Amino acid sequence: MSHLFLQDEGKSHYKDSRFPGTDGERDKKLKRSTTIYVGNLSFYTSEEQIYALFSRCGEIKKVVMGLNKKTKTPCGFCFVEYFEKQDALKCLRYINGSRLDERVIRTDLDTGFIEGRQYGRGRSGGQVRDEYRDDYDPGRGGYGLKKSQTMTERSKETRINRKNFHRNQNFEEIKRIRENNQKTQKNPRFREEKELDDLND
Repeated sequence: MSHLFLQDEGKSHYKDSRFPGTDGERDKKLKRSTTIYVGNLSFYTSEEQIYALFSRCGEIKKVVMGLNKKTKTPCGFCFVEYFEKQDALKCLRYINGSRLDERVIRTDLDTGFIEGRQYGRGRSGGQVRDEYRDDYDPGRGGYGLKKSQTMTERSKETRINRKNFHRNQNFEEIKRIRENNQKTQKNPRFREEKELDDLND
């Protein structure tokens, strides 16, 4: 069974675009790494849930939850660091693709956690991938940022159109009342009746 782990050792589908070294340096770090990147988490998944699931593969040194840079709330990823390399490899083998909070999670070897990497890199403070999502995902904050902005713009347009429609309706109503008043004042018969009413009062 250990040959399965050796095949995965040093391989990682996840690549930190801000890793400062070369690909060779990255590969060397991955071979020694005991840190796992965990993606596609629900925004509501707690650190306790991460510990409960990932401790099945071995003793955990620490868990760092990914946070929205602006709101400091969870944004769907974390780093799990084990004490032993073999436990990290077990995690890749057995936990990758499993369900947590009704979501299929992704695990991958990571070069190691560095302060600052716990924050999302998107313009909204969360993960970049969530900004381009078109579908509604309640576990990851609803619609993606682009879709939310589009819907907000449509909502504003609808409100403006309704407001203008009501303004136009009110304008038409006021215009009709004024026209009726003017007709009343121009028509001698109505003017006489009004004068008689004024005299009787």
